[in-house]
Amino acid sequence: MPAARTRLSALAALSALALLAGCGKGASTAEQQSGGPAHKVAPVVAQGAVSVATRNTTRLGGAVVAADAASVARTVYPGLTPATRPLMVVVADESNWPAALAASVFASAPVSAPILYSEGGTLPEVSSQTLHALNPVGDPAFGGAQVLRLGSSIQVPSGYVTRTIPVSAPAPTSALIASAYTGAVGAPRQVIVVPANAPAALLMPAAGLSAESGAPIMFVTPARVPDTTALALHALRHPHIYVIDAGDVGPAALHELRHLGSVSVVSAGRPGEVDPAVTGSIAVSRYTDGTFGWGVKEPGHGLVFANSDRPLDAPAAALLSATGNYGPLLLLESPDVIAPALASYLADIQPAYTSAPEYRPVRGVYNHGWLIGDESAITATTQAELDSLLEISPRKQSSEEQPVAQAE
Repeated sequence: MPAARTRLSALAALSALALLAGCGKGASTAEQQSGGPAHKVAPVVAQGAVSVATRNTTRLGGAVVAADAASVARTVYPGLTPATRPLMVVVADESNWPAALAASVFASAPVSAPILYSEGGTLPEVSSQTLHALNPVGDPAFGGAQVLRLGSSIQVPSGYVTRTIPVSAPAPTSALIASAYTGAVGAPRQVIVVPANAPAALLMPAAGLSAESGAPIMFVTPARVPDTTALALHALRHPHIYVIDAGDVGPAALHELRHLGSVSVVSAGRPGEVDPAVTGSIAVSRYTDGTFGWGVKEPGHGLVFANSDRPLDAPAAALLSATGNYGPLLLLESPDVIAPALASYLADIQPAYTSAPEYRPVRGVYNHGWLIGDESAITATTQAELDSLLEISPRKQSSEEQPVAQAE
């Protein structure tokens, strides 16, 4: 059929583009190096970033998203030993939110790549310093690339083996990213689909979910599934499709998606909902379907907190969802207000212990919160309030309630 031949030809073109290697400055000498340019290891906290800790929270980042991404990268990868250097670093233009969101899948194992931000084609100082400090090893699955840049206009310092994924509209860009990821690590059985037209805040939780699950993120529109997205889904042979913000995806696109895979709705994104970004992030955190999803409905978890007005903080923090204590992203819609829905959710999963001496808090489970950005994103007072909501606390035991045995 002519349509089928057209789609297959487009798929071949997609695959070829996804394998495109960017040379950049100094690429001819980069391939002769084994671990990036020689340099002195820099301090763990990047210039322009902060790290403030309370009992149950740690703040990472600064006033701009480049500092937030750098601080997360340096926390996960201090770069002080070979084991604490990443295989590869992803560099995205902070003006291209859809590409950065789709790139969150590269934070998943086995790639486990941090993201750094450029300002147009230029790396700000905090990103450049962090790249040198991380000193990526080179990922064999990506041809030994140390830097994967999203867009050929991004200038990477000389001395790095660099690959490039071209960027354009959200749907073809996300399809290329999914193709590059699949070609390197194998075809996933799950995919996350989001609406290209939706407010960015409603899509932010997809970043952490993609990083935790290894499910690529792809874009659709309410009217239809773009050809590039359909081709990428078809190549995965009827994957399970998880939809975030189904309200903005719309019935027409959902109908098409059901012909390309089995479809489940993670969050509905209902119009007129109070604090929709907050409730949407809670829905993603609670969601589980077999082995897919966070399913955070009890204490004992990592949690990542970000301001919904800073959507680029979601890809920046995605690595915290795929390493350490693996936390879903929860959102605040104001720097100085914890929405009632979020406070209620944190109360539901707050750790507790009974007054019986054999069940001391030392034998309990604990929550930990990562806060992204400086006080313009989340105030110090809000950090203190979150700390209290995460703290393990005593719980009175009724006469009918039997104590739950804790691990020896």
